[in-house]
Amino acid sequence: MSFDRKPTKQLHVGKVAVGGEAPITVQSMTITKTADVEGTLQQIYALAAAGCDIVRCTCNESEAAEGLAQIVPRSPIPVIADIHHQYKMALAALEAGVHGLRLNPGNIRRPEHIKAVASECRDRNVPIRIGVNGGSLDPSLYEEFGGIRPEAMVKSAQREMAYFEEVGFDLYKISVKASSVPLMVEAYRQLSEVTDAPLHLGVTEAGPPPAGLIKATAGLATLLMEGIGDTRKNTN
Repeated sequence: MSFDRKPTKQLHVGKVAVGGEAPITVQSMTITKTADVEGTLQQIYALAAAGCDIVRCTCNESEAAEGLAQIVPRSPIPVIADIHHQYKMALAALEAGVHGLRLNPGNIRRPEHIKAVASECRDRNVPIRIGVNGGSLDPSLYEEFGGIRPEAMVKSAQREMAYFEEVGFDLYKISVKASSVPLMVEAYRQLSEVTDAPLHLGVTEAGPPPAGLIKATAGLATLLMEGIGDTRKNTN
């Protein structure tokens, strides 16, 4: 069975096409310390063998960036660096040769830092995922919208897009994750109405199976049936 998908722009994470008419891709993440090069690569190879198209590794310290420099050339699939609070780690990950970044707008908030990373990605032709998380929005958005609301999550993504556009960067995909399935579904619905960027689907903190599997499946399946979504987080 197939479903019509909302048209989106296409970008490439390494050699993997995301968006446009490309197949929906599957992304997962490692749970090792990225500085543990051999342990991380072991997980990446296992994920690739299970059908994963893209993998995300944390980059929260200089040792992790150093690990990425060794992991990326040996990885069978493109590697995304997950950046937490330090924009300099994003720059270090780019130096390590990663194929993409994930930035949380709620954690890296200073416009000059956001635009510095976007400018470097523009020059290197490296995409960014704007990874909005309902539990870590800019506090001003909680105040404006009265808590975690779909509108607050969409506005967070739009704010980040505006910073990117100021420096001429448009290689981005977006996620608006939340632990509440109805909340994340509505956030993605609203987001799909205001952008043609590829959308990465996921339920954050879904929890272990079987409950986590049910939550993730409910959210992802609902959106995919509506034609929303170009890449998704696996449900493991």
